[in-house]
Amino acid sequence: MRDLAQVKYFANENARKADAEKASAAFMNREVVEKVRNFHKSFPEYKVTPLHSLDQLSKQFGVSHIWVKDESYRFGLNAFKVLGGSYAVGQYLAEKLNVDISELSFEKLRSNEVKQKLGDITFVTATDGNHGRGIAWAANQLGQKSVVLMPKGSSEIRLNNIRKEGAEAYITDLNYDDTVRLASQKAEENGWVLVQDTAWDGYEKIPTWIMQGYGTILDEAVEQIAEAGQDRPTHMFLQAGVGSFAGSMLGYLVEKWGDERPITVIVEPDKADCLYKSMNIGDGRPHSVTGALNTIMAGLACGEPSTSSWGVLRDYAELFVSCSDYVAARGMRILANPLGSDPHIVSGESGAVGPGLVSLAVDKISLNNMKESLNLNQDSKILIISTEGDTDPEHYRKVVWDGAYPSV
Repeated sequence: MRDLAQVKYFANENARKADAEKASAAFMNREVVEKVRNFHKSFPEYKVTPLHSLDQLSKQFGVSHIWVKDESYRFGLNAFKVLGGSYAVGQYLAEKLNVDISELSFEKLRSNEVKQKLGDITFVTATDGNHGRGIAWAANQLGQKSVVLMPKGSSEIRLNNIRKEGAEAYITDLNYDDTVRLASQKAEENGWVLVQDTAWDGYEKIPTWIMQGYGTILDEAVEQIAEAGQDRPTHMFLQAGVGSFAGSMLGYLVEKWGDERPITVIVEPDKADCLYKSMNIGDGRPHSVTGALNTIMAGLACGEPSTSSWGVLRDYAELFVSCSDYVAARGMRILANPLGSDPHIVSGESGAVGPGLVSLAVDKISLNNMKESLNLNQDSKILIISTEGDTDPEHYRKVVWDGAYPSV
């Protein structure tokens, strides 16, 4: 029988070695994170998202703690991406106004006074859904326009949700990376502002702002764990597409705890595993994966690493994992069918791959070497970010209700 739970991994031996040439994580220093948190706190919609403690699942897996930060509650948009997009838009407008973003609340930015100073601006981006919806929401809230391009095969439900936020949006006949190039071309041709969550040479400032915006997630989680009287995590499992989210989280950990930071695992779909491929090649440079990038993990279906996050991931992450869609589907079902008194969590395809991988690491004999290399044991405290809810409800039900990816 074919093993549906295919997992490949690369152990990064340099992650804990002292090296003066390692990439800087200063873009996520304490001053930056406080500025980001204060900006997000100025949103009327701001609330700290839940941090679920899965005590029964922890016992089942033989670890001390499993926490899942649930970003399906973020601003009513069912995903985390709005944090990065809104902060980048805020930074761009602050720069246009020649003021520091710390002097601007979200309410101030959408005032008539500021709108008159700025005039009409159109923001453009490429997205599988969540990032574009966040950009559309932010632009609409600020009285500005947005254009959102989606790659071939994108969900019609996600497209319609973006349009409901006031954007002009459509699905292209291109894969994700080529759709990004098209968005960049449209921005140049029309004088629009490209707000893209991936970076390349010559386009890194806005993607870095987006990465900084994600810092609110982990800063909240660290506070929540401390408020519960628990010790900090020993492990983090971070899903990756271009790597901006994972790089943001890892940058935060490096800046906050240095060598005492949690062991970090980067998880990608095997059809879009550009970071895993880059580490395997081993020349220190990012490498691309081409083709259709077909995976149920739509938010991770990206073939080209972001230059803004690559250095931090390359230099500080302990393990890079490439896994089949089954792993994400298993994670979705685990969170949707809790043990005992554990909470029920609705986590989408890109949000649940971390729990799926943890479950296999502790269950499958074939992954014992990976488990041992990560030092996963009864003392492990694992933090996972569920980055999205059921952003495509029909597909979510297909996986969770119908078992689209059956048990091995």
